[in-house]
Parts: sequence; C-alpha cells; structure tokens
Amino acid sequence: MDLPNRLPSPLAIALAGLVSLGVAMGIGRFAFTPLLPVMMAEGTVSIAGASLLASANYLGYLLGALACTFQPWIARRLGWGTGVNAPRMVRGALVATVLLTLGMALQLPAAWAVLRFAAGVGSAVAFLYTSAWCLEQLARRDEPAMGALIYVGPGAGIVASGLAATALVAAGAQASFGWVTFALLAAALTAVAWRVFDSRHAVPAAAVGVGSSSAAAAPAPASGTEVAALGFAYGLAGIGYIITATFLPVIARQALPGSPWLDLFWPLFGAGVMLGAVLASRLRSGGDLRVRLAACYAVQAMGVAASVVSPTLAGFALGSLLLGLPFTAITFFAMQEARRLRPASAPSTMGLLTAMYGVGQIAGPPLAAWLVARSGSAARGFALSLWIASGILAAGALLYLVLARAYPARR
Repeated sequence: MDLPNRLPSPLAIALAGLVSLGVAMGIGRFAFTPLLPVMMAEGTVSIAGASLLASANYLGYLLGALACTFQPWIARRLGWGTGVNAPRMVRGALVATVLLTLGMALQLPAAWAVLRFAAGVGSAVAFLYTSAWCLEQLARRDEPAMGALIYVGPGAGIVASGLAATALVAAGAQASFGWVTFALLAAALTAVAWRVFDSRHAVPAAAVGVGSSSAAAAPAPASGTEVAALGFAYGLAGIGYIITATFLPVIARQALPGSPWLDLFWPLFGAGVMLGAVLASRLRSGGDLRVRLAACYAVQAMGVAASVVSPTLAGFALGSLLLGLPFTAITFFAMQEARRLRPASAPSTMGLLTAMYGVGQIAGPPLAAWLVARSGSAARGFALSLWIASGILAAGALLYLVLARAYPARR
C-alpha cells in the first residue's frame, strides 16, 4: 500500500493529541485534585502537605518545560544536532505518566513528592511535543483550526478523573485504589493514541521542528521584548487559576459541608474546559489572538471571584464553569501566538511560555497555604488568596490589550 494512504487523517491526529493531553494533564497532573479530600480524610496529607505535593508537581512541570525550551541549544553543545523525534518523546512521557500515577498508590508518603515532581516533568514533555507535533501536522494538512480540539483532552481527563473520584468517595474506597484506577485508565488511553504517534506519519517525514510550509513566507521573528512580554502575561494565568484548580474540592467542602453536590464541581470545571476548547475551534481565523487572550483572562477572573462573592452551590457551579471555559483556549491561543512570533523556533518558544506558566503555578499553592496559616480561619485565607488570583488575571488581561496596541499583529 502506498505510504500516503496509511497516513492518519487530520481528525485522527487531533483525537490522538486530545487523548495524549487527557492522560498527561487530566490524569498525570490533575487527578491529584479530586483525590486530595480523600487523602486528607485518611490523614495522609495536610493542607501544608498538599501544597508541597502540588508545588513539587508544578516544579517538575517548570523544569520539564525549560528542558524542552533549551533542548536545541543543549543538543548543539553536545554535538547531537537539534532534531528530536517528537512522537517518541510523547510515547515515553505517556508511559512515564502511567507508571508514576501507579506509584502514588504505594503507601510511601516520603516518596510522593518525588513521584509528583517526576509526573510534572512528564506532563510538560507530553504537552509540548504533543502540541508542537500535532499543530504542525494539522497545519501541513491544511486543517490548523482543528488543533483546538487537542485541548479538549485536559478537560476530558479532568471530567473522567473527577467522576471516578466521586464514585470512589461514594463507595468509601481508599485513595490508593483511586490512584490505581487512574493509572489503568491512563494505560488504556495511551494504547488508543499509540499508533498515531509515529514519526513515519509526519508530513513531510521529518523530526520535530515546527516549520510548516507557510513558515517560509512568514515575517521576521518578533523582538525579544515582545516574546518576553507574552511569556510574562501567559505566566500570570498560571498563578491566577492554580489556587482554585488545586483546592477547589477542599474550599467547597468548607463552604458547603454535607452538600451532596460537592464532588461535581471539579467535573463541571472539566466540562467547561472541553466546551471552551470546542468553541475556540469554531472561531474564525484572522483576529488578534492577544485580544482573545484578554477576553479569556477576564472570564477566568470572574470565575475565580464567583466562589468568593457567592460561596453557595450556584456560586461554585458558576465559578467552576467560568474558570474552565477559557482554560485550554488560553493555551491554544498562546501556542498559536508563539508560532506567529517565532515560526522557525516554535517548540522552544512554546517551552518558554510553558515555563513561565509553571513559575506561576509553583507560587500559587504556597501562597494559599501561607495565607490560610496566618488568617483567622481557612475560609478567610482561601478567600483572600482567591481575590489576589482574580486580580492577577485581570492584570494579565490588561497587559494583553497593551501588547496588542504596542505591537500590531503581523501575519
């Protein structure tokens, strides 16, 4: 059979990317959130311990992103060339995610921080190489808008892990059983996407390096100042959302003790993520992505504030939905903006943005833990940290508008 006839379709590539990010992000990173109340009820972690585990994961995510950012430079220094087999990197990161998730089931609390750190590294590698390879292959197949569907994956993973955790809580299962369940789910999903991530499926067959056919006609790369400003603005989203994303089930339990709906706020957040990614795929091309990013930040700022303004069932439900809607749309727009600014070195630029995002994520949980420890009550400490996060998101929205005015888009 002729090779082109065996190449995966654009939809197959988008779905494989969706599954990959669902495993790496929805399970590898965020399965910890719905299991946190169970672990706290078992007495295996405290608020401070949960903050440590979350920050270890985010530190791993940061260092993984930095490694991907500087990979071309490191490879040149060592004489290895700059090419990377992106599909192979994705496969390796997904296998690591399965094993590290399974490792959390072991009753070895002293090792949990190391496991969460390593899971963060794996999720960054999977995210960046999945994004770079899938977006490039879709662009080469003249289906760039379909790339937004890839970012449905984290939301799908969040929904799956959230609903599974709800069932486990209802059944009175231990957290270790939950980690095993998530590891098996990650293994099954990895098997589904495995075939597509093959370097022989690239068009044209080449190593990673996001340089699509349109790159030759692209304008000169943007200035370092413009790229740095984009990275800083993107990093603000990391600290802006992470407190809610880490402690949402805990905050809801404190505000609505005994409510039967507590465990559904996290899946609702995931549903919002999925819906937002689908809506982003339906937007017409040609608009300034920084204006779209500003709108997304504004929506998230309202979502973070909603649960503080109205700590009720409706307030948490609305806040979860508004926080989730722009969650991966922000990532999609930012990664596309990175491709626009630096078309010849998009993976490294994507890595820089992801690293800045990781810095924000690392700062969020310790900030919340510090405020909780020094406030009159946990509820007051969480409320203050959420107000700060909402303000940071609003500042990020303003910064994008300033960038759009200072640096008109060149397409």
